[in-house]
Amino acid sequence: MQIGKLTNGIVIAGLATFLAALLLFATAAAAQATGAAAAQQKGDDASAKIPRTADGKPDMTGVWQGGSNRIGTWEEANVDGGFVPGNVPMTPFAIKDKQPPPPYQDWAQKKVDESYARRGVDEPMVRCLPPGVPRTTLMGLFPMQIVQTPKMVVMLFEVFHEFRLIPIDAKHPDDLDPSYMGDSVGHWEGDTLVVDVTGFNDKTWLSGVGTIHSEKLHVVEKFTRVDMNTILYEDTVEDPVVFTGPWTRHGTIMLRPGTRLQEYECVENNDDLLRYNEMLKDESVFRRKQ
Repeated sequence: MQIGKLTNGIVIAGLATFLAALLLFATAAAAQATGAAAAQQKGDDASAKIPRTADGKPDMTGVWQGGSNRIGTWEEANVDGGFVPGNVPMTPFAIKDKQPPPPYQDWAQKKVDESYARRGVDEPMVRCLPPGVPRTTLMGLFPMQIVQTPKMVVMLFEVFHEFRLIPIDAKHPDDLDPSYMGDSVGHWEGDTLVVDVTGFNDKTWLSGVGTIHSEKLHVVEKFTRVDMNTILYEDTVEDPVVFTGPWTRHGTIMLRPGTRLQEYECVENNDDLLRYNEMLKDESVFRRKQ
């Protein structure tokens, strides 16, 4: 009888443990479902507050800062490039995952490494050349202004006085000349503006030191306004001459209320240009030691 009681006790205890675990699982699942529903509701609430155009599309008209994840005015959020501790809140949509490196072919990676060895002294922007696409879009030190109409989205950049005209539901011209900013056409996929860019020259960098490309560069950008303050940005870069496959990055573009684009001049009093040209005469001055 003792063995039977002991066995029965074990069975009863095990059954109680199982039922308790089942109850705990059900409670956790219910809480998770409630949390997911709350998050969805929060997302729906944020989406409901997005200004929209007459045709129902999210209206992205305004002044924005690419490459930032901080909410607030330009002065508040642009300290130290927009990444500041303290009372400047971060968008809940901030991109926290590490961005993948460009998938360069071996010969192209050697050229990138060579540029690092030369300490990026051949940076095109030092010579006041346009940054190109997608680099200009996420340049966090300078604001950009978007003007949106049903047939055209216009992007004005303070840096280098650059601009982009993006016709909606249009095709690329057949007679494109290679250019720094390429030729852009756009279309809407739901609430996301998708921009196709081609027709580049090979004189810009994609992102940082030595990130070269060829005239075969093809860029697809996606702009999704997810709340009053934030546009989620994605770009996918393809270049069969220098890459082994597509390269996709993500970022956020933040609204900067009360900000105006200012005059930007690169050439006048550009001491860097003269200094860099002098340095290029003697690489021992700047070349990184192996």
